[in-house]
Amino acid sequence: MMKPAWLRKKINLKDCAATKQMLSGLGLNTVCEQAICPNLSECFARSTATFLILGKNCTRNCSFCNIQEAKPSPPDLDEPSRVLQAVKRLGLKHVVITSVTRDDLVDGGAGVFADTVRLIRQSLPQASIELLIPDFLGSLTALRAVALSGAQIIGHNLETVPSLYPAVRQKANYQRSLDVLGFFKQRATLIKTKSGLMLGLGETEDEVLSVMRDLRGAGCDFLSIGQYLAPSHRHYPVKEYIALDKFDDYAQAAKALGFLHVESAPYVRSSYRAADYLS
Repeated sequence: MMKPAWLRKKINLKDCAATKQMLSGLGLNTVCEQAICPNLSECFARSTATFLILGKNCTRNCSFCNIQEAKPSPPDLDEPSRVLQAVKRLGLKHVVITSVTRDDLVDGGAGVFADTVRLIRQSLPQASIELLIPDFLGSLTALRAVALSGAQIIGHNLETVPSLYPAVRQKANYQRSLDVLGFFKQRATLIKTKSGLMLGLGETEDEVLSVMRDLRGAGCDFLSIGQYLAPSHRHYPVKEYIALDKFDDYAQAAKALGFLHVESAPYVRSSYRAADYLS
């Protein structure tokens, strides 16, 4: 299937070099690099990045994702302090942190999320902090730890419609993911919640609108919608390239449902221009 003209963005490695070198020197991973994000050079050139904590190996095998499924290493206890160093060097006013899924850990890595947020909050109290978390297998203990960390935004991506979960998110559960988002609105009402959807996996318009309604039912505040692009021929194939005006239609539908901020365009990703959600 031929990509349309609006989906031919190129990554400029020269624009990435300085930020990439600094992060590499600190031994830090970013989802920008691991997921081969098409916005990589744009974000790195602006000295922004989304930190990927808890290693590079994931315990799940989502067929859309470029992050490797393999046995992870034990958590690096010094990682939170290195993230703080990077935040300071980059001069970030809005910090976005995500992780691989760590079903091998008792708390799913929630404690490392919380430690990282607290360290940043202590040193840079004016910075806003956003987390993009896994589902922690629905553990209330893990979710409480994250809720109490001090993050202003907590995101968890549904990624796609429930009918596609068996093919796309094999070890995830749609209702569990909704419950994760609902937890924060029920127990931590000052936290803004966020989710993201990929389009072009074979979903129907009615299914997308239904997911939006489910998200609002869970109290979700922010929504990102972007075009799925397969990282390689081994990954789940793109079924459709969504027309530009359809992204606009979905944005209008989401705003009508009450989302406080919506980003909907082919190259939108959940952490792309993340600070704009709070503006």
